[in-house]
Amino acid sequence: MEALSVSKSQTITNRDWIENDHAGEMLASEFMEPLGLRSIDLAAAIDVSQLRIEALINGDAPVDGELDLRLTRYFRMSEGFFLRLQNQYDLLEAKRALNGALDRIVPRAA
Repeated sequence: MEALSVSKSQTITNRDWIENDHAGEMLASEFMEPLGLRSIDLAAAIDVSQLRIEALINGDAPVDGELDLRLTRYFRMSEGFFLRLQNQYDLLEAKRALNGALDRIVPRAA
């Protein structure tokens, strides 16, 4: 009987590589949906356009510093919360795009 082999590839075995939620997806699923908050109502509450909120939710636009400050004030979160979500998303997307190129970089000794 042949032993089963298991892939050691990060992209298959590491859940973080499978899912990469955009900050807008997190805004919608973790904040807006539980509160029954519509994009038009959130936009009005934080004084931005509804299109900007919808672009964020759809992953078509990133969170910037100004939007983070508006969202964190509204949801009573610490400043930078949504920027950190965006940064995590961006870093994983960049790592995926590099497709192993980082492994070929030899770190310089201090």
